[in-house]
Amino acid sequence: MVYVTRGLVETLLGMAQEAEPDGVTISLAVTRAEELPEADLDPETPVFTDFYLPSAGSSVNAVFGMDLGTPAGQTQGRFVSHPDGYMGVSKLDDLHEVIFVAIPPWDDESFGAFDRSGRTVDVEILDIEPPEESLA
Repeated sequence: MVYVTRGLVETLLGMAQEAEPDGVTISLAVTRAEELPEADLDPETPVFTDFYLPSAGSSVNAVFGMDLGTPAGQTQGRFVSHPDGYMGVSKLDDLHEVIFVAIPPWDDESFGAFDRSGRTVDVEILDIEPPEESLA
């Protein structure tokens, strides 16, 4: 079972819909449940709460082939959209521990998760807010 916040799912689905007919690939990060007081989960349970904009650092990536927009080792998942309607992990997808996939019509019913070998993983969408972050 993997857990994800409703706000993150809605944001990802919106980004996928805006990018259509192109697909999107977005790195995702987790917050431990202990930092999410509304979550009724074991404190060590990872909950997907955050994403890194796919365009951040894209000019450096284009020139040097390095993704500087996503902190190394800090993303535990990936979101990919398949505008062609394929609900699964394709050979062209960037693999991660967990790969969330969405297809049209871009709603909760067209959103799922897979492990890196393509097996379906159960997803629970939580109606909680991630903790506020600051630069302090």
